[in-house]
Amino acid sequence: MQNSWFECKVRYEMTAQDGSIKKVNEPNIVEALSFTEAEKRIIDEIAPRMTGEFQVTDIKRTRYQEIFETTSESADKWYRAKLTFITLDEKTAKEKKQTFNYLVQAADISDAIARVNEGMKGIMADYSITAVTETAIMDVFHYTAKPEFDKK
Repeated sequence: MQNSWFECKVRYEMTAQDGSIKKVNEPNIVEALSFTEAEKRIIDEIAPRMTGEFQVTDIKRTRYQEIFETTSESADKWYRAKLTFITLDEKTAKEKKQTFNYLVQAADISDAIARVNEGMKGIMADYSITAVTETAIMDVFHYTAKPEFDKK
């Protein structure tokens, strides 16, 4: 079974710069097999970072074909890039368009476009970037297998 990406919204209280307390609802992306696993994984990832209470308010499956990440310090935002691929149907000889979403970590929109083009380098299909939009996503958590203990 293949892992899926889930957008998990976490609500918590945050102290603003002026000292006031406000509630924020931040989305994160989690790689998991099911909604139940996604909820457990986001709680496990977020709990050590929080000082107060928090709540998972929403979980929904997302359809990202791929996620382009970077270690660059300036790439502090996440962008959704919509790519349209043009293929030729061999039976009818007509062009067929398919659209896929990609998640890109970048500093700005032009950086996101450059990172998509770099990530797509070497593919054989023709594509066009039809949209790039900034998201509110805070972080992406990949699936990591837990080490199994020997049961002797």
